[in-house]
Amino acid sequence: MLGTAFLLLNGLLILLLLCTTRTRKKNEPPLDKGFIPWLGHALEFGKDAAKFLARMKDKHGDIFTVRVAGLYVTVLLDPNSFHNVLNDETNCFDFTRIRGQVIKTIFNLQLPFDNPTSERKWMEEHFQGLSLQRLKSSMSSHLTSVMLNSPECFNSSEWREDGLFGLCYSLLFRAGYLTLFERKDNVAAIYEEFRKFDDLLTKLARRSLKREEKKVVTTSQERLWNLLSLRCLKKESGPNSWQQSYIEFLQNQGVEADMQKKAQLLQLWTTQCNAGPAAFWVLGFLLTHPEAMEAVKSEIRGLPSLQDTSLQRHPWNQLEAMSTPVFDSVLSETLRLTAAVMINREVIQDKILWMANGKEYQLRRGDRVCLFPFLSPQMDPQIHKEPELCNPDAKLPPVNPSRFGFGMVHPDGDLRVRFRLKRTQPEM
Repeated sequence: MLGTAFLLLNGLLILLLLCTTRTRKKNEPPLDKGFIPWLGHALEFGKDAAKFLARMKDKHGDIFTVRVAGLYVTVLLDPNSFHNVLNDETNCFDFTRIRGQVIKTIFNLQLPFDNPTSERKWMEEHFQGLSLQRLKSSMSSHLTSVMLNSPECFNSSEWREDGLFGLCYSLLFRAGYLTLFERKDNVAAIYEEFRKFDDLLTKLARRSLKREEKKVVTTSQERLWNLLSLRCLKKESGPNSWQQSYIEFLQNQGVEADMQKKAQLLQLWTTQCNAGPAAFWVLGFLLTHPEAMEAVKSEIRGLPSLQDTSLQRHPWNQLEAMSTPVFDSVLSETLRLTAAVMINREVIQDKILWMANGKEYQLRRGDRVCLFPFLSPQMDPQIHKEPELCNPDAKLPPVNPSRFGFGMVHPDGDLRVRFRLKRTQPEM
């Protein structure tokens, strides 16, 4: 009996090695499988993707293939060649199945993605043009209201101390939620559950949650599904709101009611996960660089609408919003340093990829292709002289490497700040 089990185990190991053994063929990118069978570089990749991919780039160049948990991922780090993947006219690179797997793992949600054109048309209808202008105006009003009435800023004469990340996330999330979901009475509960869910999202995506963490995520998901259900939202949302339109769109796609409810959490995370972290990095940079802060403040003070000393101050118009080159530069540089999205595609048939330098590489059907703009062009020393930080004495916390690939990175820690609300005009 023991011998049979031993032989069976040996057979399984041999089969595993045979199934996971791969050699580089002619014209294929450099292959780096790692030392652990099947798992490959998964642990190092998940721990700090930027550091790992930078090491692989030094070793292999701008294109290479690595093994990650049974998958073979070809990483392309030449930004001049990105368009050959993103704008491929042969339809050899697909995102549909990858997207479906991601949202099923994170949001327990299954949606049909066989008609991306109709989905894109729906999004353009509600988030471009006049609809976008209305959202901008609503966001500005709600942000002002949240800052004037939130517990963090309620007493303008009293100095408070808090973590800048938590403060920015709270203010931007509440304003964004009120703008898009139009429900005032549950914003505090939504924010509390959302932060619990978002804090564990990377572990959820990588299926590395501990037992207690899994309970926290499951509970937060269920509470968010209920709080975001159409039954709760429709009390204050108008008949022409984007939520109602989104539900109708899902119904037309044949999505069941339970999945429609879960899809609201997908929309909440997609629209709100980056605003708070981005605001933290922008404010953190300005607070640790007084000269930049003064330049931005001087530019804002010079806007024509702020020169109006009457009580009925006019809102910023579109032209003024586009006339802030100093602030735009600060925002652009901050996003360069902290936006770390990964763009993934599945190779659905064997494909020859042409590089900008004229070289060609053969890609295998079933492999993945990954673009990581954070390393290049964003942090490329050949493009930016000092790609890491403008000021080595800045006291901003380091980034949390586990958030690489999920949009805006989060800080590993926080920056304590003292603040109070300063009113710039008399209350009516």
